[in-house]
Amino acid sequence: MLLKSSRSLFNSLNFSHNILKMMKGILVHEFGGPEACKYETSIPIPEPNDDQIQIRVHAAGVNPVDTYIRSGTHSRRPALPYTPGGDSAGVITKVGKNIKNFKVGDRVFTCNSDSGTYAEYTISKPMYTFKLDDSLSFEEGSALGIPYFTAYRALFLKGHAKPGETVLIHGASGAVGLACVQLAKSQGLRVIGTAGSEAGLELVKTTGADYVFNHREEGYMDKIKALNPEGLEIIIEMLANVNLANDIQILKWKKGRVMVVGNRGAIEMNPRFLMAKETSVTGITLFTSDEEDFHLMYNHLDALIKQKSIRPVMGHFYSIQEANKAHHDVINNTGTTGRLTLRLD
Repeated sequence: MLLKSSRSLFNSLNFSHNILKMMKGILVHEFGGPEACKYETSIPIPEPNDDQIQIRVHAAGVNPVDTYIRSGTHSRRPALPYTPGGDSAGVITKVGKNIKNFKVGDRVFTCNSDSGTYAEYTISKPMYTFKLDDSLSFEEGSALGIPYFTAYRALFLKGHAKPGETVLIHGASGAVGLACVQLAKSQGLRVIGTAGSEAGLELVKTTGADYVFNHREEGYMDKIKALNPEGLEIIIEMLANVNLANDIQILKWKKGRVMVVGNRGAIEMNPRFLMAKETSVTGITLFTSDEEDFHLMYNHLDALIKQKSIRPVMGHFYSIQEANKAHHDVINNTGTTGRLTLRLD
């Protein structure tokens, strides 16, 4: 009888132990539409190896690239099933034995993940993990990674933006666009932003843009050109398949450049416009950055956060169960206003 009771107790404890090793989150079992994001309550908690960090996720950012990967149209096709997401913020719960600069209990944010961030726990490498300033919430922290690093890379590492120059942020009311507005203003640039709704225009203006235009209104590019008769030094382009052919026509002679951050299709354009002005078009992707680039970007961003020069602009919040809705909204919203965020508390 005692033996039977002992076995029963052992089995009960063993069952509880297994429950503790499971988590809630999203799994994608097959590539497809937003409905491919399945909420599950018994996903194994990922364990870090010697060179990884385990993080209890409190918030995860939703990026357009997450939807491209989920649909199977992106160059990156993770093995199925997988948990989406790269941006997150939370608290470190475990560190591998080779980790030197982080410890259990640190508040951090990520811009990439080895296991996905749409779940209660994620695994990240030190290269993609950063200390989160105490002045920011976890939701705000999850809005830093891909949007701000991409904006920084586009403006400064590749775009070589300088104080006094004029930048057009073509599609400025989304997460990357608003990050561009803040970063450009913090470094002394004159900022023109566009958006597709009255709420978006107001948000871009209050975030710091000097001028705002509705890119759904006919003739808005003529207004921008009239404002800058000699042309623009730099354009940050969020939808190149729609705007690139017009962008290159309002660039400054010899000094103008377009940084392509977003694109959703093919385009036909006349290279003569590039030739006539000797301008350039550069494609931007964050993950060609090396460790030195990430270190530089983080240190500058962290300093600007501490100086209160930048702060993420939050949009809509979703529960983790609503990840499919967030994936629909991040692509189909006609008037994006800030960062879309999943809460995991």
